[in-house]
Amino acid sequence: MLIAHLSDAHIGPLPPVLLHELLNKRLTGFINWKRGRSRTHDMPLLSRLLADIGSHRPDHIAMTGDIVNIGLAGEFPLARAFLEQLGAPGHVSFVPGNHDAYVRAALAPMRHWLGPWMTGDGAAASRFPYVRQRDGVALIGLSSGVPTLPFLASGTLGTAQLAAFADILADLGRAGLCRVVMVHHPPHLGGAKPGRGLTDAAEFERTVARAGAEIILHGHNHKTSLATIPGPGGSAVPILGAPSVSAVSGTHDHRAGYHLLHIVPDGARSAISLTTRGHDPQTGAIATIGERTIR
Repeated sequence: MLIAHLSDAHIGPLPPVLLHELLNKRLTGFINWKRGRSRTHDMPLLSRLLADIGSHRPDHIAMTGDIVNIGLAGEFPLARAFLEQLGAPGHVSFVPGNHDAYVRAALAPMRHWLGPWMTGDGAAASRFPYVRQRDGVALIGLSSGVPTLPFLASGTLGTAQLAAFADILADLGRAGLCRVVMVHHPPHLGGAKPGRGLTDAAEFERTVARAGAEIILHGHNHKTSLATIPGPGGSAVPILGAPSVSAVSGTHDHRAGYHLLHIVPDGARSAISLTTRGHDPQTGAIATIGERTIR
């Protein structure tokens, strides 16, 4: 099975903004967008990367959050159009990031416009965690996107979601499926700078240590990364971070790109290899910038 993993599209430009929409945390985000973020995220380059993803014909696409920027109601129709460009809801799994849930007022339009892409098999409405099973692979979607105070970009899963997640991991493990977990924030301790990480990362790690998972996908840091956390019986569970699919500045691991995961599902014995594709600033081409075996 081939899964494309992308994250942090930060679609621009912003739609027209009314003054009353900025009388909250959005004001700082709006200023940040105007002062530099709008130039960091290149929409023509994003279109080229989406075409490159399509050329590889992935069996499924995992999008780990931050499609929008400051949670304006007018941003979500554009976010839906972006997901529709990626594929039908059954072909694309989305989990929200902190920018999608920027303020409390963003939650309802997010569910309205993006709900079909973050709904489990057979479910009538979005609820986290959700599960989608595809050819021996179980995709598990978690929501770490919660409204926070200004100058914070942290995420939280919460006690109820973590408890449900533990049961789901155990059930899918007994069923012999390859468990692919999707979450926006890096879910391990030290995975992000203070004020930007997952507040209950320790609880997440304990859950995975008990129940296991085959791989965990995240975004948020705008760069390629690979870490591990303990799994059952001394095993190591890989945690793969994706770069922003639209950001053009930075180092080798901090530029526009995405991952292709080649999975041979076999439960806890699943084989996973990785190809990273991205923008080559020297040639301007979209090219393979890394390959490795994950497990």
